[in-house]
Amino acid sequence: MSDQPKYLPLPLQDTISEFYLPSHDLTYHVLAAGNPKQPLVLCLHGFPELAFSWRKIMPAIAAEGYYVVAYDQRGYGYTTGWDTRRFSEVDVNTFSFTSLVRDSVILVNALGYREVACVISHDFGAVVSSMCAVMRPDIFKSVVMMAHPFKGTPVLPFDTIANPNPPAKESSVHKELAELSEPRKHYKWYYSTKHAAPEMDNPESGLHGFLRGYYHLKSADWSGNHPEYLKEWSAIELAKLPYYYVMPLHSSMPESVEKLIVNEDPSIISEKSERWLPDSELKVYVDAFKHNGFQGGLNWYCIATDPAKQKDVELFAGRKIDIPSLFISGKQDWATYQEPGAIENMDKVCTDLKGRHLVDGAGHWVQQEQPEKVIELITDFLKQVKTNAISY
Repeated sequence: MSDQPKYLPLPLQDTISEFYLPSHDLTYHVLAAGNPKQPLVLCLHGFPELAFSWRKIMPAIAAEGYYVVAYDQRGYGYTTGWDTRRFSEVDVNTFSFTSLVRDSVILVNALGYREVACVISHDFGAVVSSMCAVMRPDIFKSVVMMAHPFKGTPVLPFDTIANPNPPAKESSVHKELAELSEPRKHYKWYYSTKHAAPEMDNPESGLHGFLRGYYHLKSADWSGNHPEYLKEWSAIELAKLPYYYVMPLHSSMPESVEKLIVNEDPSIISEKSERWLPDSELKVYVDAFKHNGFQGGLNWYCIATDPAKQKDVELFAGRKIDIPSLFISGKQDWATYQEPGAIENMDKVCTDLKGRHLVDGAGHWVQQEQPEKVIELITDFLKQVKTNAISY
């Protein structure tokens, strides 16, 4: 098509194709592996990532008899048609959770499918996949969530005739964080401010330096990652999280990253990263965020931190994930524990949870740091789901 975006092709294996798929809304930038006549597996990336983040596991899953598709989600990479305006002008409601599920449903139909054998997800993509599972279990038949446990759907005020008084408001953890002896702030709420995108778009260390440091710190390569269960959602407990999650109060994210790596040798960081994210592949992310900036991805956080912008999800209050599900995370990933109780209670909100696996030698970027182990877990899960479906 004449209006199709023109970008340099990505450095991909020969078994992964890259194309653009127009719809009546977005024009999707798509990566695909396998035979399009086989059952569909859909991959949803997180922040700050791209469809490219699935490159290491797509061919192996396709070899199991699936058509594996990943796409740059709304706000990211080379998918177009979303609201690209800056913080003060963007219609952030176009990034609602319902909108993100709708994007997946539109793409599935555009690909010529009626259902998805499995939706595989990572980080904020796991929020979208969990909503896919809750909202459209008729389409999405199983789900794999990585690095972000599903904590359940909204809870609405119940029996308000008998109990007319609303529950007392909890004290603000953000106020408590700011009042600590070392004042801190939560990254999700920082990401929801007007300052975040300009500060991340133009870091003092340059975009390559910032992203290299950010990816390194959240990986198993950084010696400071020793995650543990948090007792509660309180300032004292949240302050245990590293600066890339609970930041110094007056620092930007690039500055928070710099504080953690200031004494590390950049050459050693690059050497360690070469195993799973060499400079040639990091460049893909650098080029994408240089092209679009971070605001598109940060709009998701503006939704996630504002209950008033999540009223559409209240339609599904009380619903659980009833399709077969699996959780995978890196053993050195703090994200597993950043919301106290979420990982422990997954079996209460996922009625067919097949397992919770922590992969040693991986931090946050589990499918990139330890792809072979992730492939094994996912293929075993897919075989189990298929066997159970046949038996049923």
